[in-house]
Amino acid sequence: MSALTLWLVLAGMVAVFGPTIVWLWGRWTLSVWHNAHGLLLVPIVGYFVREELLALRHLPRSSNVWGFAILIPALTLHALDAGMHTELLSAGALVLALPGLALLLLGTARAKAILVPLLFLALALPIPLSFTERIHLVLRHIATAGAAWAVPIFGVPVFAEGTSLSTAHGTLEVADACSGFSTLYAAVAVAMLTAYQSVSPARRALVLVGAVPIAIASNLLRVIVLVLLVAWRGGGILDTFVHPLSGIMTFALALPIIFWLGGEQRAVARPTAPSPNLEP
Repeated sequence: MSALTLWLVLAGMVAVFGPTIVWLWGRWTLSVWHNAHGLLLVPIVGYFVREELLALRHLPRSSNVWGFAILIPALTLHALDAGMHTELLSAGALVLALPGLALLLLGTARAKAILVPLLFLALALPIPLSFTERIHLVLRHIATAGAAWAVPIFGVPVFAEGTSLSTAHGTLEVADACSGFSTLYAAVAVAMLTAYQSVSPARRALVLVGAVPIAIASNLLRVIVLVLLVAWRGGGILDTFVHPLSGIMTFALALPIIFWLGGEQRAVARPTAPSPNLEP
């Protein structure tokens, strides 16, 4: 396949999926409560892909037309979404299309090397609330019960009813946005990436098992702090920058712990230039 054909295929894919990329960007930047981890996940995957490709830079350029066998189903899924207007099917089609593009543009060896990192991009896709509603509710109840137990330790009486926490100076509703699902989703995604790079099987298992409780504990700590602030400063504190900042802090707390649990990360082996033979 000629270089011109490959570039035309790439340009066509960018044109087809351009609106989908714009939609994904809008979802990732909507708020700290919804899918913000996509902004972190994409650069990490890009780094992994770059490292794997650098390790294979000594290979000759190649192309595999079997990439069309992946691209055609992806484009079919995208066309289906054009009639349904879900945008999510198109986003899934974009993730599916990337390995096909890799086969076409980079060849078999390079496509195999970056296949797993590319598939991790599926973890950056938004999940419809209809699929996660029960998980949100469970997380809300966990956060409410945990805060109702912990807050009195600081000398602040609190009354829990359903997913509401009431103090003498105001009430805090643990809504879906405050359930911690966003942190949970981000923690699981980052844990899988960290496990992929970890050199220790035990560390891989540890980081995968620990991701969920770390995310839940981080969000619980945030809810406890917010309830205490409401009790000390009044409910108006929730209308200030403190509320969204607390969401960012859950990521700032959970993700470094996950990276630490992953332990030493593997380095991609890169070929070194052969040393010249020195004649005596």
